[in-house]
Amino acid sequence: MTTAVAGAALSACSVPAPRRTDPAPDPAPGQPISTARRALLMQILAHPDDDLYFMNPDTRLALDAGTPLVCVYLTAGEADGVNKIPGRPRPAPDKAAYSSARHQGLRQAYAALLGLDPFTPWEISVAGLGADHRAEVNVLATDGRRVELIFLNTAMHTGRHRLGLPSLWQDRRLVLRTVVAEGSPLRRAGSYTYDGLIGVLAGLMESYRPTVVHTLDPDPDIQHSTEAVRHKDSEQHGYSDHADHTAAACFAWAAMVRRVTRETAGGGQVPGFATAAYRGYYNRHWPKNLPPEVLATKAAHLVPYGGSPDWDCGNPSGCGDYNVGGDRPLTNRKGWVRSTHHRYPGPRLVLSAEPDGRLAAYAVLGLRVVRWRETGKSSGVWGPPHDLGGGPLAPVLGSATTRDGRLLLFGLRFAALAGHGADNEREIVVLEQSAPGGGFLPWRGLGTPSPGRDEGRRIGVPVAAAAPDGRVHLFVRNAEKGLSTRVRERSGRWSAWRDMGGGEVQDGLETVVDGGGLVHVHGAGHHAVHHWTQDTPDAGLTARTQLTAAPVPSHAPAGLPASDGSVTLYYRAESEGGLTTVRSGTPVPGARFDGYGPVRAAPSPWGPVLLGRTAEGLLQLLVGDRLLVRADGPVALDGAALHVGQDGRPAVAGLGPDAAPWIWRPR
Repeated sequence: MTTAVAGAALSACSVPAPRRTDPAPDPAPGQPISTARRALLMQILAHPDDDLYFMNPDTRLALDAGTPLVCVYLTAGEADGVNKIPGRPRPAPDKAAYSSARHQGLRQAYAALLGLDPFTPWEISVAGLGADHRAEVNVLATDGRRVELIFLNTAMHTGRHRLGLPSLWQDRRLVLRTVVAEGSPLRRAGSYTYDGLIGVLAGLMESYRPTVVHTLDPDPDIQHSTEAVRHKDSEQHGYSDHADHTAAACFAWAAMVRRVTRETAGGGQVPGFATAAYRGYYNRHWPKNLPPEVLATKAAHLVPYGGSPDWDCGNPSGCGDYNVGGDRPLTNRKGWVRSTHHRYPGPRLVLSAEPDGRLAAYAVLGLRVVRWRETGKSSGVWGPPHDLGGGPLAPVLGSATTRDGRLLLFGLRFAALAGHGADNEREIVVLEQSAPGGGFLPWRGLGTPSPGRDEGRRIGVPVAAAAPDGRVHLFVRNAEKGLSTRVRERSGRWSAWRDMGGGEVQDGLETVVDGGGLVHVHGAGHHAVHHWTQDTPDAGLTARTQLTAAPVPSHAPAGLPASDGSVTLYYRAESEGGLTTVRSGTPVPGARFDGYGPVRAAPSPWGPVLLGRTAEGLLQLLVGDRLLVRADGPVALDGAALHVGQDGRPAVAGLGPDAAPWIWRPR
C-alpha cells in the first residue's frame, strides 16, 4: 500500500471493448469448457504489499499446498520516493531506490512464506510482454514450489501529479510512463496506454493460464468521511479504499472479460478459472475478523517485507519498505492487517439434490455458470462440466428451490461494460430450472436495488429463501449498506425492489425459515447482529431490534430453527476464534468450535451440523458432539458449501486451486 491520497473518486469501472449498447443477460450457454489444467494462482495488485495485507491467509494456504504463484504488480510503489526509517531523519526522495527496496521486501516476504531464509537469492530477469512492453521478473523455486513476481512498474503519479492508474482508467488519451527500479536489469523506461495495459494483463492470463485469479475490490463501498479523515485513512473521495486499488481491480476484471471473450469466440473453450476479490481499506471501517493466532501469523509475514536498514540483504537501495515492518502492522490505527474480507462472500458452490439422489454442483467458472453432476448417488466423483452461460458474473451465486422442486440460481452480473464516462451497471440475474432435475429457461435480468449511476456498482451478492407458502424471497445488500428485497410470487411474477430499512451491514447475508414459516435475514453490523423478519408468513420483512446483548459479529451468523420456534445463531465474534451461540437474542453456552471465518449450519438427526475453518485453515465439521477435520484432498478455496441429505449424512464441497470441484463426505 501507499500513503499517497487519491485526488478524485473513480467514477466508472468501464471496459471500452467489447462495446455493448444493450448487453444481453444470457451469453449463449453450451460452450466447451477447458478441463486439462494445472493449478496456478495469479494475483493482480496495485502496490507491493497489497497481497500481504489483504489476501493472506488465502495466499499462504495456496502456497503451503504447493500451488505455484504469479503476482503482477501494476505500479512501481514509488510514492514520494521516501523510504522513511522510524526514529531517524527523513531521507531525500529517491523513487527508483524506494521502488527497488519494496521489490526487495517482497522477495524477503515470499522467501519466508516458502520457509526459506529471507535473503535467499532469486532469479531476476527481463521478460517481453508482447511487442511493446517489457517487465522485470523475479523467480524463486524450491522443492517443486514456485513464486514469480512480475513488476509492470507504472508510475504512481502523472506529470500533473494525479494518481497514475486511476487517470489511465479514466483518460483514454493518457500515456502513463513506467519507473525503472534501482538495480533492475530493465534499463529503459516504457509506457502504457489504457488498451495496452488491459492487453498485457489479458496476455499474461492467456500465457500463464491461471486457475485462480485474485484481484482487489472493483466496486468499493461508498464512504462519506470528512476531508481530514479521508486524508488520514488514505482513501479516495467518497469510497472506502485507495483509488489505485479500485483501478487495479477494474483493469484486472476488464482483462478477464477480454480473455474470456477472445477465447470463446467462434465456439472456443471457456477458460477454467475461478476468481476472488478482496476488500482493501474497507477493513478500517468494520469489525475485525481474524483471531489472535491467525492475525499473528499474517502480521509476521509483513515483518520481512518491511525489513530493516540494518539487514545485510544485498540490495544497496534498501532492504524493504521501512514504513512497514516490526510491530507497525499491528499498531497501525487503521487496522488493515486485522481482517481478510472477500468482496463477494458466501459459498462458491450451490449444491442441489437431483431426483435420482445424485448431487449437482453449480459454480462460476470462466465468469460463467457451470454445472457438475455426481457420476452416481454418493459416488463422490464429479462428471464433466456443463456450461450454463450467464456471464460475466461475480464468483458467488445465490439459490433457492421452489415448492415443486425447481432450482433458481441468482448471480451478480457485470452488466454494462462500456467506454470512459459511460454508465456502468451491476445487475442481479436469475436462471430458473424448467422442471426438477431438468434444463433451464433463459437467463433473466432482475435489475438492481440501487439504480443510480454510481450506486448500482455497490450492490452485494444475492441470497434467497424459499418460504413454505411458495414464495421466494431474494435479498441484496444495497449501495447504502442496507437490505433490499424482491419477492417471486407463487405465479412466478416478481415484485418490485423494496428497501427494507434497518442499519448498515456487511455483505454475506444469511437467511433461515423458522418452524412457523417465517423468513429471517441476519447480517453483521458495526456493533451488533441485525435482524429482519415477518410478522406473519404472508407479510413483508421488516427490520427488528439489533441483538445488542450478544457479542459484535465479524461475519453474518448462520441460523437454524429451534424446536421451540426460535432461531439459534452461530458466528465468530469480532477478533475471536471461538464460537458464539445466540438463542432468542441472548448468548447461550455452545459447542467448542475454534477457528476463523464464517460458519455454515444445517440440521441433521444428530443435531446441528456446523462447517468452518480451523486456525490452520483446514475445513472442520461439528456433527452433534463429533469434530471432524478434513486433512486430505485439495486445499479448499474460500466458500465451501454444506449439504445434508435426506439420510442425515453431511457433504461438503468446494473448488480447489485447480478450479475443479471436490466433495468430502466424512464417515
